[in-house]
Amino acid sequence: MIQASLTQQRLWFLNQLEESNGTWNVPVAVRLRGPVDHDALTTALRRTVIRQSTLRTVFVDVGGVPWQRILEPSEVHVPLEILTAPATRSELAERLTAESLRGFHLAEELPLRARLFILGPQDHVLLLVMHHIAMDGWSLGPLFRDMSAAYRAAIEGREPLWEPLPVEYTDYAEWQRELLGQASDPNSLISRQLLYWKGSLAGIPDEIPLPFDRRRPAVPSRHGAVVPLHLDAELHESLAAMAKRAGASPFMVFHAALAATLTRLGAGHDIPIAVPTAGRVDEALDDLVGFFINTLVVRADTSGDPTFEELLTRVRDAALGAFSHQDVPFDRLVEELNPRRSLSRQAFFQVVLDVTEKGDSTLRLPGVECLDQPVEFPVVRFDMWLGLTELKGPDGECRGVVGELLYSTDLFDRATMQNLVEKFLALLRAAAAEPELRLTSMNSPRKLRAVQRKPVKLQPTT
Repeated sequence: MIQASLTQQRLWFLNQLEESNGTWNVPVAVRLRGPVDHDALTTALRRTVIRQSTLRTVFVDVGGVPWQRILEPSEVHVPLEILTAPATRSELAERLTAESLRGFHLAEELPLRARLFILGPQDHVLLLVMHHIAMDGWSLGPLFRDMSAAYRAAIEGREPLWEPLPVEYTDYAEWQRELLGQASDPNSLISRQLLYWKGSLAGIPDEIPLPFDRRRPAVPSRHGAVVPLHLDAELHESLAAMAKRAGASPFMVFHAALAATLTRLGAGHDIPIAVPTAGRVDEALDDLVGFFINTLVVRADTSGDPTFEELLTRVRDAALGAFSHQDVPFDRLVEELNPRRSLSRQAFFQVVLDVTEKGDSTLRLPGVECLDQPVEFPVVRFDMWLGLTELKGPDGECRGVVGELLYSTDLFDRATMQNLVEKFLALLRAAAAEPELRLTSMNSPRKLRAVQRKPVKLQPTT
């Protein structure tokens, strides 16, 4: 057995506390239109799980510490449960949600479940539910590539033509510990990076005053709801150009705009926002399914009524500093810095910003049209999480941004979050038009009314 990676340890401990409710599940559904070979799909799923060792790993408790036990291929059984779909679209949505919310017993179960709903002779929905301990967003690419190759091989009666994976996830888990070294060694990487974080997070507020509608409960329910949003291609292009002029990235523009919006809504001028990083620091990890992401806390200083350009420079510098010290796992940071903790909220931050580009993470089955199938997953792990996906053309041209604000219904009403999204989008439009304006001018009702004459698109809830 191999000890769980440092990032996996945190999810294992959280799963011990919340095993039954699926808080850390990752559900993905695909609509399959065309003739689907059930046996070939079952074979493809099993071969993929055998290839990707994280998907055939159980986690054993040894003295309160999780260890990975990778099952031998002969031990792997991945049932593809075939189900008759409910009669209505709403009933199907309810079934998908119910399956997605079932927790995992990681000591005994593989961190993946598969269900195939039959809607008609040539119409299916494939639901994969994975535990986050074995899966992150990047992993969907290699997962679907492997499944696609294995399915094609199965219907052609042969083995998949895969290149051997250069490393396994267990190699990464061991390498991560070796890279960081010991905190007792002042010259180790972890000691040097902890020194940075102690300075960066000194004096951080325990909690920022978000626009709460209710008092925080002692123990969160984890129930969430969503406000979708959309930026058109013209605005996307303007923001990308502004980022380039500032030596920044679109992510940094969105970060600055979110911080400015929260300040306008009364959150103060020291705005810590958590940022997930891919954590795949070597290309040898690119084809692995696994949990690599780390969480960085980036503080935005909105004090002194800066222009948006000035705020963007502040955010850029803070983000670059964080990215260059991203190797220390977040939980180790919490352990070493020992902030005031509470079961009711996350230490160091309450808001997460996740900005990605739309990648090629699509299942491809011969003769079958594969489409994204929405899954309602009403779970939130933080007070609010803003996820934005940049859409790009084949030559890198901006084609708009889609996203959603996921929020805790323990704390917020939908109208409050709708208002936050509208102000965020209006501020982005104002910044794109006149980035030299100070935040107070940009946030003035007159200025916001002017930029809102061009409609801001809020996607309808489905």
